[in-house]
Amino acid sequence: MITIDVPLWAARLRALRRGRLWSRRDLEERLTEAAGETEPGLPADAVRAWEAGERRPDPGHAELLCHAFGVDEADLFVGPGSGTTLWHHVTGIPLMPGLFPEEEEERVGRAIERPWRADAGTAGYFERMLDACAVPHARPADLAAALRPVFAGIEGFRRDARPPARGPLLALATRDAELISGMEHEAGDARGARAWSDRAIREARETGDTLTEVFALVQRAELVDAAEPGEIVEAAVAARERTGVPAEVGTLSRRHEARAHALAGEVELCHRCLEECLEESGETGAELCAGCLVDLGRPGGAIEMLESEPAPSAPAYLAAYVLARKAHAYAEAHERDQAADLARQALSLARRAGAARALRELGRVHL
Repeated sequence: MITIDVPLWAARLRALRRGRLWSRRDLEERLTEAAGETEPGLPADAVRAWEAGERRPDPGHAELLCHAFGVDEADLFVGPGSGTTLWHHVTGIPLMPGLFPEEEEERVGRAIERPWRADAGTAGYFERMLDACAVPHARPADLAAALRPVFAGIEGFRRDARPPARGPLLALATRDAELISGMEHEAGDARGARAWSDRAIREARETGDTLTEVFALVQRAELVDAAEPGEIVEAAVAARERTGVPAEVGTLSRRHEARAHALAGEVELCHRCLEECLEESGETGAELCAGCLVDLGRPGGAIEMLESEPAPSAPAYLAAYVLARKAHAYAEAHERDQAADLARQALSLARRAGAARALRELGRVHL
Protein backbone atom coordinates (compact mmCIF):
# COMPACT_ATOMS: atom_id res chain seq x y z
CA MET A 1 0.00 0.00 0.00
CA ILE A 2 1.41 3.38 -1.02
CA THR A 3 1.58 5.89 1.82
CA ILE A 4 2.77 9.52 1.88
CA ASP A 5 3.63 12.02 4.59
CA VAL A 6 1.52 14.93 3.28
CA PRO A 7 -2.27 15.38 3.06
CA LEU A 8 -3.89 14.00 -0.07
CA TRP A 9 -5.02 17.47 -1.19
CA ALA A 10 -1.41 18.74 -0.97
CA ALA A 11 -0.14 15.79 -3.02
CA ARG A 12 -2.85 16.41 -5.62
CA LEU A 13 -2.00 20.10 -5.87
CA ARG A 14 1.66 19.25 -6.51
CA ALA A 15 0.78 16.50 -8.99
CA LEU A 16 -1.53 18.79 -10.96
CA ARG A 17 1.14 21.50 -11.15
CA ARG A 18 3.85 19.11 -12.29
CA GLY A 19 1.49 17.47 -14.78
CA ARG A 20 1.18 20.80 -16.54
CA LEU A 21 4.99 21.22 -16.53
CA TRP A 22 4.70 24.35 -14.39
CA SER A 23 7.27 25.50 -11.89
CA ARG A 24 6.04 26.95 -8.61
CA ARG A 25 6.83 30.37 -10.00
CA ASP A 26 4.67 29.58 -13.06
CA LEU A 27 1.73 28.76 -10.79
CA GLU A 28 2.22 31.97 -8.83
CA GLU A 29 2.13 33.96 -12.08
CA ARG A 30 -1.09 32.21 -13.14
CA LEU A 31 -2.67 32.98 -9.77
CA THR A 32 -1.77 36.63 -10.29
CA GLU A 33 -3.34 36.53 -13.75
CA ALA A 34 -6.48 34.82 -12.42
CA ALA A 35 -6.78 37.47 -9.71
CA GLY A 36 -6.51 40.24 -12.29
CA GLU A 37 -4.23 42.14 -9.94
CA THR A 38 -0.58 43.05 -9.69
CA GLU A 39 -0.32 40.77 -6.66
CA PRO A 40 -2.78 38.04 -5.63
CA GLY A 41 -1.96 38.55 -1.95
CA LEU A 42 0.07 35.36 -1.75
CA PRO A 43 1.92 34.73 1.50
CA ALA A 44 5.66 34.26 1.09
CA ASP A 45 6.54 30.79 -0.25
CA ALA A 46 2.82 29.96 -0.42
CA VAL A 47 2.88 27.31 -3.16
CA ARG A 48 5.70 25.39 -1.48
CA ALA A 49 3.87 25.50 1.86
CA TRP A 50 0.61 24.31 0.29
CA GLU A 51 2.30 21.41 -1.48
CA ALA A 52 4.10 20.41 1.72
CA GLY A 53 0.77 20.37 3.55
CA GLU A 54 2.00 22.99 6.01
CA ARG A 55 -1.08 25.14 5.44
CA ARG A 56 -4.22 24.83 3.35
CA PRO A 57 -5.17 27.55 0.81
CA ASP A 58 -7.80 29.92 2.17
CA PRO A 59 -11.13 30.13 0.23
CA GLY A 60 -9.93 33.03 -1.92
CA HIS A 61 -6.75 31.29 -2.99
CA ALA A 62 -8.60 27.98 -3.45
CA GLU A 63 -10.88 29.71 -5.96
CA LEU A 64 -7.88 31.13 -7.81
CA LEU A 65 -6.23 27.70 -7.89
CA CYS A 66 -9.37 26.14 -9.37
CA HIS A 67 -9.41 28.85 -12.04
CA ALA A 68 -5.70 28.37 -12.85
CA PHE A 69 -6.04 24.57 -13.16
CA GLY A 70 -9.46 24.64 -14.82
CA VAL A 71 -11.06 22.30 -12.25
CA ASP A 72 -13.71 22.64 -9.58
CA GLU A 73 -12.91 22.61 -5.87
CA ALA A 74 -13.94 18.99 -5.36
CA ASP A 75 -11.55 17.83 -8.08
CA LEU A 76 -8.74 20.01 -6.79
CA PHE A 77 -8.90 19.00 -3.13
CA VAL A 78 -10.38 15.52 -3.34
CA GLY A 79 -10.48 14.16 -6.89
CA PRO A 80 -12.06 10.87 -7.99
CA GLY A 81 -8.97 8.72 -7.52
CA SER A 82 -6.88 9.03 -4.38
CA GLY A 83 -4.72 6.09 -5.44
CA THR A 84 -3.79 7.88 -8.66
CA THR A 85 -2.72 10.98 -6.75
CA LEU A 86 -0.65 8.87 -4.37
CA TRP A 87 1.39 7.03 -6.97
CA HIS A 88 2.05 10.15 -9.02
CA HIS A 89 3.17 11.95 -5.86
CA VAL A 90 5.52 9.15 -4.84
CA THR A 91 7.09 8.61 -8.27
CA GLY A 92 7.12 12.23 -9.50
CA ILE A 93 5.65 11.05 -12.82
CA PRO A 94 3.44 13.91 -14.15
CA LEU A 95 -0.30 13.60 -13.58
CA MET A 96 -2.06 14.80 -16.74
CA PRO A 97 -5.81 15.11 -16.10
CA GLY A 98 -7.95 14.21 -19.07
CA LEU A 99 -5.21 12.33 -20.90
CA PHE A 100 -6.04 8.90 -19.44
CA PRO A 101 -9.23 7.29 -18.10
CA GLU A 102 -9.24 6.77 -14.34
CA GLU A 103 -9.27 2.98 -14.80
CA GLU A 104 -6.05 3.18 -16.80
CA GLU A 105 -4.43 5.38 -14.14
CA GLU A 106 -5.41 2.86 -11.48
CA ARG A 107 -4.07 -0.06 -13.55
CA VAL A 108 -0.67 1.62 -13.96
CA GLY A 109 -0.69 2.51 -10.26
CA ARG A 110 -1.17 -1.16 -9.35
CA ALA A 111 1.72 -2.03 -11.64
CA ILE A 112 3.89 0.58 -9.88
CA GLU A 113 3.48 -1.43 -6.68
CA ARG A 114 4.05 -4.75 -8.48
CA PRO A 115 6.12 -4.16 -11.66
CA TRP A 116 5.66 -7.72 -12.90
CA ARG A 117 2.12 -6.62 -13.82
CA ALA A 118 3.44 -4.32 -16.55
CA ASP A 119 2.08 -5.20 -19.99
CA ALA A 120 1.45 -3.68 -23.42
CA GLY A 121 -1.08 -1.31 -21.85
CA THR A 122 1.58 -0.02 -19.46
CA ALA A 123 3.93 0.65 -22.37
CA GLY A 124 1.12 2.40 -24.24
CA TYR A 125 0.47 4.62 -21.21
CA PHE A 126 4.07 5.82 -21.14
CA GLU A 127 4.21 6.23 -24.91
CA ARG A 128 1.24 8.60 -24.81
CA MET A 129 2.77 10.43 -21.87
CA LEU A 130 6.00 11.04 -23.81
CA ASP A 131 3.94 12.34 -26.73
CA ALA A 132 2.15 14.74 -24.37
CA CYS A 133 5.40 15.89 -22.77
CA ALA A 134 6.86 17.02 -26.09
CA VAL A 135 4.99 20.34 -25.89
CA PRO A 136 6.33 23.49 -27.58
CA HIS A 137 5.48 25.92 -24.79
CA ALA A 138 7.46 24.21 -22.02
CA ARG A 139 10.85 25.52 -20.95
CA PRO A 140 13.58 22.96 -21.70
CA ALA A 141 14.76 22.69 -18.07
CA ASP A 142 11.18 22.14 -16.83
CA LEU A 143 10.55 19.51 -19.47
CA ALA A 144 13.78 17.67 -18.62
CA ALA A 145 12.78 17.69 -14.95
CA ALA A 146 9.37 16.19 -15.81
CA LEU A 147 10.89 13.51 -18.05
CA ARG A 148 13.49 12.23 -15.56
CA PRO A 149 10.98 10.52 -13.21
CA VAL A 150 9.20 9.10 -16.26
CA PHE A 151 12.50 7.49 -17.28
CA ALA A 152 12.97 6.12 -13.76
CA GLY A 153 9.46 4.66 -13.85
CA ILE A 154 10.02 2.98 -17.21
CA GLU A 155 13.35 1.59 -16.04
CA GLY A 156 11.73 0.19 -12.89
CA PHE A 157 9.14 -1.64 -14.97
CA ARG A 158 11.71 -2.84 -17.49
CA ARG A 159 13.78 -4.61 -14.87
CA ASP A 160 10.89 -6.61 -13.42
CA ALA A 161 8.30 -6.86 -16.20
CA ARG A 162 7.59 -10.11 -18.00
CA PRO A 163 9.61 -10.62 -21.24
CA PRO A 164 6.83 -9.56 -23.71
CA ALA A 165 6.65 -6.10 -22.13
CA ARG A 166 10.39 -5.49 -21.81
CA GLY A 167 11.12 -4.73 -25.47
CA PRO A 168 8.57 -1.90 -25.82
CA LEU A 169 9.59 -0.48 -22.44
CA LEU A 170 13.27 -0.52 -23.45
CA ALA A 171 12.48 1.38 -26.66
CA LEU A 172 10.53 3.94 -24.60
CA ALA A 173 13.46 4.33 -22.20
CA THR A 174 15.67 5.10 -25.20
CA ARG A 175 13.24 7.69 -26.50
CA ASP A 176 12.87 9.31 -23.08
CA ALA A 177 16.66 9.55 -22.64
CA GLU A 178 16.94 11.17 -26.09
CA LEU A 179 14.28 13.75 -25.17
CA ILE A 180 16.01 14.56 -21.89
CA SER A 181 19.35 14.91 -23.67
CA GLY A 182 17.83 17.32 -26.17
CA MET A 183 16.22 19.43 -23.45
CA GLU A 184 19.43 19.52 -21.39
CA HIS A 185 21.15 20.72 -24.58
CA GLU A 186 18.62 23.53 -25.04
CA ALA A 187 18.83 24.41 -21.34
CA GLY A 188 22.60 24.87 -21.61
CA ASP A 189 23.72 21.80 -19.64
CA ALA A 190 26.32 20.33 -22.00
CA ARG A 191 27.48 17.67 -19.54
CA GLY A 192 23.92 16.54 -18.84
CA ALA A 193 23.12 16.46 -22.56
CA ARG A 194 26.07 14.19 -23.31
CA ALA A 195 25.39 11.94 -20.30
CA TRP A 196 21.76 11.37 -21.27
CA SER A 197 22.77 10.84 -24.89
CA ASP A 198 25.24 8.16 -23.76
CA ARG A 199 22.43 6.55 -21.80
CA ALA A 200 20.12 6.63 -24.82
CA ILE A 201 22.75 4.97 -27.00
CA ARG A 202 23.31 2.22 -24.40
CA GLU A 203 19.58 1.59 -24.11
CA ALA A 204 19.20 1.59 -27.90
CA ARG A 205 21.95 -0.99 -28.34
CA GLU A 206 20.26 -3.19 -25.77
CA THR A 207 17.07 -3.24 -27.85
CA GLY A 208 18.95 -5.00 -30.65
CA ASP A 209 17.08 -2.85 -33.17
CA THR A 210 19.40 -1.16 -35.67
CA LEU A 211 17.09 1.73 -36.47
CA THR A 212 16.60 2.57 -32.78
CA GLU A 213 20.36 2.72 -32.35
CA VAL A 214 20.76 4.83 -35.50
CA PHE A 215 18.31 7.45 -34.25
CA ALA A 216 20.09 7.56 -30.88
CA LEU A 217 23.37 8.23 -32.71
CA VAL A 218 21.77 10.94 -34.86
CA GLN A 219 20.42 12.57 -31.72
CA ARG A 220 23.96 12.61 -30.33
CA ALA A 221 25.17 14.31 -33.52
CA GLU A 222 22.52 17.02 -32.99
CA LEU A 223 24.31 18.23 -29.85
CA VAL A 224 26.38 20.67 -31.89
CA ASP A 225 26.72 23.12 -28.99
CA ALA A 226 27.29 20.50 -26.29
CA ALA A 227 29.89 18.18 -27.83
CA GLU A 228 33.29 18.44 -29.45
CA PRO A 229 33.36 18.46 -33.28
CA GLY A 230 35.11 15.10 -33.25
CA GLU A 231 32.31 13.55 -31.17
CA ILE A 232 29.70 14.87 -33.58
CA VAL A 233 31.51 13.52 -36.63
CA GLU A 234 32.01 10.12 -34.98
CA ALA A 235 28.32 9.79 -34.09
CA ALA A 236 27.16 11.00 -37.52
CA VAL A 237 29.39 8.58 -39.41
CA ALA A 238 28.45 5.67 -37.11
CA ALA A 239 24.74 6.36 -37.71
CA ARG A 240 24.86 6.15 -41.50
CA GLU A 241 27.26 3.21 -41.62
CA ARG A 242 24.61 0.89 -40.21
CA THR A 243 22.95 -1.34 -42.78
CA GLY A 244 19.40 -0.62 -43.84
CA VAL A 245 19.50 3.05 -42.82
CA PRO A 246 16.81 5.21 -44.55
CA ALA A 247 18.16 7.85 -46.95
CA GLU A 248 16.78 10.70 -44.83
CA VAL A 249 18.84 9.51 -41.86
CA GLY A 250 22.00 9.62 -43.95
CA THR A 251 21.15 13.15 -45.08
CA LEU A 252 20.50 14.29 -41.52
CA SER A 253 23.75 12.81 -40.26
CA ARG A 254 25.73 14.58 -43.01
CA ARG A 255 24.11 17.90 -42.08
CA HIS A 256 25.32 17.57 -38.51
CA GLU A 257 28.74 16.41 -39.66
CA ALA A 258 28.98 19.49 -41.91
CA ARG A 259 28.30 21.76 -38.93
CA ALA A 260 30.98 19.97 -36.91
CA HIS A 261 33.54 20.45 -39.70
CA ALA A 262 32.56 24.14 -39.92
CA LEU A 263 33.07 24.58 -36.18
CA ALA A 264 36.50 23.00 -36.57
CA GLY A 265 37.32 25.29 -39.53
CA GLU A 266 37.52 22.36 -41.95
CA VAL A 267 36.21 24.10 -45.06
CA GLU A 268 36.60 21.35 -47.65
CA LEU A 269 35.11 18.62 -45.46
CA CYS A 270 32.17 20.88 -44.61
CA HIS A 271 31.45 21.62 -48.28
CA ARG A 272 31.77 17.96 -49.19
CA CYS A 273 29.13 16.97 -46.63
CA LEU A 274 26.76 19.71 -47.75
CA GLU A 275 27.16 18.71 -51.41
CA GLU A 276 26.39 15.08 -50.52
CA CYS A 277 23.23 16.26 -48.73
CA LEU A 278 22.17 18.13 -51.85
CA GLU A 279 22.78 15.09 -54.05
CA GLU A 280 20.70 12.85 -51.76
CA SER A 281 17.69 15.07 -51.05
CA GLY A 282 17.75 18.10 -53.33
CA GLU A 283 17.93 20.43 -50.30
CA THR A 284 20.30 20.89 -47.42
CA GLY A 285 18.39 22.72 -44.67
CA ALA A 286 18.80 26.48 -44.78
CA GLU A 287 19.31 27.03 -41.04
CA LEU A 288 22.06 24.44 -40.79
CA CYS A 289 23.85 25.55 -43.97
CA ALA A 290 23.65 29.17 -42.83
CA GLY A 291 25.16 28.13 -39.52
CA CYS A 292 28.04 26.52 -41.37
CA LEU A 293 28.63 29.67 -43.40
CA VAL A 294 28.68 31.87 -40.29
CA ASP A 295 31.15 29.53 -38.60
CA LEU A 296 33.31 29.61 -41.73
CA GLY A 297 33.30 33.42 -41.80
CA ARG A 298 30.95 33.83 -44.79
CA PRO A 299 27.97 35.73 -43.32
CA GLY A 300 26.68 37.14 -46.62
CA GLY A 301 25.58 33.75 -47.91
CA ALA A 302 24.17 32.86 -44.49
CA ILE A 303 21.96 35.97 -44.46
CA GLU A 304 20.57 35.17 -47.90
CA MET A 305 19.65 31.66 -46.78
CA LEU A 306 18.15 32.68 -43.44
CA GLU A 307 16.00 35.45 -44.90
CA SER A 308 14.51 33.07 -47.46
CA GLU A 309 13.59 30.56 -44.74
CA PRO A 310 10.16 31.07 -43.05
CA ALA A 311 10.34 31.88 -39.35
CA PRO A 312 9.72 28.80 -37.18
CA SER A 313 6.39 28.84 -35.34
CA ALA A 314 7.41 26.58 -32.44
CA PRO A 315 8.87 25.58 -30.12
CA ALA A 316 9.93 28.91 -28.66
CA TYR A 317 13.44 27.84 -27.68
CA LEU A 318 14.22 26.88 -31.29
CA ALA A 319 12.71 30.10 -32.64
CA ALA A 320 14.94 32.04 -30.23
CA TYR A 321 17.99 30.13 -31.45
CA VAL A 322 17.23 30.86 -35.13
CA LEU A 323 16.84 34.56 -34.32
CA ALA A 324 20.16 34.50 -32.48
CA ARG A 325 21.82 32.85 -35.51
CA LYS A 326 20.43 35.58 -37.74
CA ALA A 327 21.73 38.27 -35.38
CA HIS A 328 25.15 36.58 -35.45
CA ALA A 329 25.17 36.50 -39.24
CA TYR A 330 24.24 40.18 -39.58
CA ALA A 331 26.83 41.18 -36.97
CA GLU A 332 29.53 39.31 -38.88
CA ALA A 333 28.41 41.13 -42.05
CA HIS A 334 28.71 44.46 -40.18
CA GLU A 335 24.97 45.13 -40.52
CA ARG A 336 24.87 46.62 -37.04
CA ASP A 337 21.29 47.93 -36.82
CA GLN A 338 19.71 44.77 -38.18
CA ALA A 339 21.88 42.61 -35.91
CA ALA A 340 20.95 44.66 -32.85
CA ASP A 341 17.23 44.47 -33.61
CA LEU A 342 17.35 40.69 -34.10
CA ALA A 343 19.47 40.27 -30.98
CA ARG A 344 16.88 42.15 -28.90
CA GLN A 345 14.09 39.93 -30.24
CA ALA A 346 16.14 36.78 -29.60
CA LEU A 347 17.06 37.89 -26.08
CA SER A 348 13.45 38.58 -25.10
CA LEU A 349 12.20 35.28 -26.50
CA ALA A 350 15.12 33.27 -25.09
CA ARG A 351 14.53 34.62 -21.59
CA ARG A 352 10.83 33.74 -21.70
CA ALA A 353 11.53 30.31 -23.16
CA GLY A 354 14.49 29.41 -20.94
CA ALA A 355 16.56 28.94 -24.09
CA ALA A 356 20.12 28.85 -22.81
CA ARG A 357 21.51 27.66 -26.16
CA ALA A 358 20.07 30.76 -27.84
CA LEU A 359 21.57 32.94 -25.11
CA ARG A 360 24.95 31.32 -25.68
CA GLU A 361 24.68 32.05 -29.40
CA LEU A 362 23.87 35.68 -28.58
CA GLY A 363 27.10 35.78 -26.58
CA ARG A 364 28.92 35.32 -29.90
CA VAL A 365 27.30 38.43 -31.40
CA HIS A 366 29.76 41.33 -31.46
CA LEU A 367 28.29 44.65 -32.60
